[in-house]
Amino acid sequence: MRDFALIRPARRPIAAAAVLAVLALAGFFAIRSITPPAARPASAPAGDFSAERAFEHVRRIAAAPHPAGSTANERVHDHLIDTLRGLGLSPESQDTVTIQGGTLSASAGGAGLARVRNVVTLIPGTASTGRIILVAHYDSAQVGPGGNDDAAGTATILETARALTSAGGRLRNDVVLLLTDAEEACLCGAKAFVDQHPLAKDGGVVLNLEARGSDGPAIMFETSDGNGRLVSAYGAAPQPVGTSFAVEIYRLLPNDTDFTPFLDAGFLGMNAAYIDGAAVYHAPTDTPESMNTASLQHHGENTLAVVRELGGQDLSGIGEGGDATYFPVPGLLVRYPGSLVWPLAALALVAVAALAWLVRRQGRATGKRMVAAGALTLIPIVVAPALAQGLWALLTVIRPEYGGLPIDPYRPLWYRLAVIALAAFTILTWYALLRRKVGPAALAVAGFGWLAVLGAVLAAVTPGGAYLATLPALAGALAALIALTAGDAAGVVAVAAGGVVAVTILLPTVLMLFPALGMPMAGVGAFLTVLLGLALLPVADLIHPASSGARGMAAWRARRLGAVPSAIALVAVLACTGTGLAVDRFDEEHPSLTHLMYALDADTQQARWLSHETDPQDWTAQYLTEPPGTVTGLLPAFGDEELRQGPAPAWSDLAAPQLTMIGDSAASGERTLRLLLKPQRPARFVTLHAGSDTVVTRATVAGRPVEVTGSAGDGWGFGFVFHAPPAEGVEVTLTVRGAGPVKFRAMDATDDVTTIPGFRPRPSGVGVLGSHSSEMVAVAKSYTF
Repeated sequence: MRDFALIRPARRPIAAAAVLAVLALAGFFAIRSITPPAARPASAPAGDFSAERAFEHVRRIAAAPHPAGSTANERVHDHLIDTLRGLGLSPESQDTVTIQGGTLSASAGGAGLARVRNVVTLIPGTASTGRIILVAHYDSAQVGPGGNDDAAGTATILETARALTSAGGRLRNDVVLLLTDAEEACLCGAKAFVDQHPLAKDGGVVLNLEARGSDGPAIMFETSDGNGRLVSAYGAAPQPVGTSFAVEIYRLLPNDTDFTPFLDAGFLGMNAAYIDGAAVYHAPTDTPESMNTASLQHHGENTLAVVRELGGQDLSGIGEGGDATYFPVPGLLVRYPGSLVWPLAALALVAVAALAWLVRRQGRATGKRMVAAGALTLIPIVVAPALAQGLWALLTVIRPEYGGLPIDPYRPLWYRLAVIALAAFTILTWYALLRRKVGPAALAVAGFGWLAVLGAVLAAVTPGGAYLATLPALAGALAALIALTAGDAAGVVAVAAGGVVAVTILLPTVLMLFPALGMPMAGVGAFLTVLLGLALLPVADLIHPASSGARGMAAWRARRLGAVPSAIALVAVLACTGTGLAVDRFDEEHPSLTHLMYALDADTQQARWLSHETDPQDWTAQYLTEPPGTVTGLLPAFGDEELRQGPAPAWSDLAAPQLTMIGDSAASGERTLRLLLKPQRPARFVTLHAGSDTVVTRATVAGRPVEVTGSAGDGWGFGFVFHAPPAEGVEVTLTVRGAGPVKFRAMDATDDVTTIPGFRPRPSGVGVLGSHSSEMVAVAKSYTF
């Protein structure tokens, strides 16, 4: 059989080794481009960002869990005020009540509100053309101290403010420092600033700082529309890490941060976070000690550089124009206008068509073979993601505790490598089996063809992600054209160059998507790895032994040697999986995560253990003796959510929230009730729901108008959730149709399930899931007025 390879260098082993060495070097620098820099010491120059200096604030902020309204959160608030005053600034506390922001407004509990205490200060510019608003939230989840989420962002702002005020010389533009409250509860701090604060009146450029883990690079993952100039400013950072593909994906997801209320109000800006190490997310393990200070350094020095870049620009018109396509490469952030997305996609399709024409003309493959190769290329595209998902399913069988983790295992690196190796095994095996039957040239055309087609699809659906397929397809097709028309030496160089483009573009994206989506979506990482493999098919052919004219034993030896790469990949799959299981064990510092809450019906003095766990772990199972079911009748705020349940001892010492009538009037067929909802415990939040047979036409809670749409179900209608309620209670005014009696269900919640009689302490190695209802003690009581 003839060898229909794109190139046939005389010294094939040397050429293959050289190309692999170049690609390995490209991979090394591609990984370095998304690796956080080393943390800088406190002795760093005053105008620079120092993670060591910032980390001292992290220790103070994350000394204990501090949800909105708690005494611990008040201490954090006071530390922020004192620190900013120490820098010569004039911070203020924005104390107010506000309604929640973002898509959280559709929660089952009804409308959300909170009492917040934002910390706000202004660093005035010399001739401001607009405001730069630095945002991070200082509250934590109720069970975790928030060492990363979001002490990291808060400490970054404090250290950035220190650098800006100590380096001499003011920026041209105003810089607003906004440290928000009640982000974890309802995004209410950001919403309060947007709706009520004078500094929000004229808009601005928002830089929101978050963390959803404890490690990894600080990634700029979300922007406002028309981000071209913003992305250019971000490119001035010393190590910008971000991809327009992430922006496109995030716009399709229901996830919210403090950035969301600003976007909804028409502000411009960017959202950045480090996201690896997500097993600590919202959990008690989110301590300062869990933080990789290199990630804090990356967060901070990028933020400081972008603030200085924007601080010197004319911000007028900064949001005009279209979105940019951008991605990291070693040393810089490549970016180009979104208007080039379709021309590049079309050019890639033309280049692949030209390659197919030349391959056919040179007799390296027939049109029929190329069509067959195109159909057969679907095999690795489909099989590799399916195998990756199967691997994760197997791991959850071996370690059922993985099912209780929010995103990723504690030590996911070896599992991620196993997924990459599994995708490599799939495509190498597929290639080895088809190379002789279909031909390497036909397979290469098919691989580039699928990349080009996917690039066109992405250009139509998610334009910011089209580069992931378009550029490797274009570079690979052009390299193959050179290889077919130039000498072997030039062909080797061209193939290496095309491979470098693919590795540089796709490898960082693969590595960033793993922590973004987590091992439960390992198939996405496998899919992108397959795309990289398709772009490297000419290299795959180069490492296969030449088979031109081989017969008998020679052909058999060639096939055996051709199977070596697949065998190596399979060994890597097994070795990485085994290593992952060996190193990622649950212990006191890395506990399996469980969810348990307690609910008491004060009307009947009956109580229930409740849990979100669909497949309860051994510790939780001792409380849960009944199948999943809704608890709407008991706790209307949970809507139709299904929870595992079990009987619990009623604890009469738990005082129910008090609902008092303080005013009642009737007019024009409607009745207006003034109520005082007052928790009798130090509650994190309170809820109130009216009976479903009551039509509420208007509602005001703590002086704020509330939308009255929605129904909790199971006999309960309109309601609201109020976070961080004051000790004196929350005043509620409801206008209802008719003059008959109105039934209400009031509930409050604390976070002290460990004090409930019948609670058995968790053993070593068993911890608390970072859910907003973990450890919750809810008491509900009905009233009729």
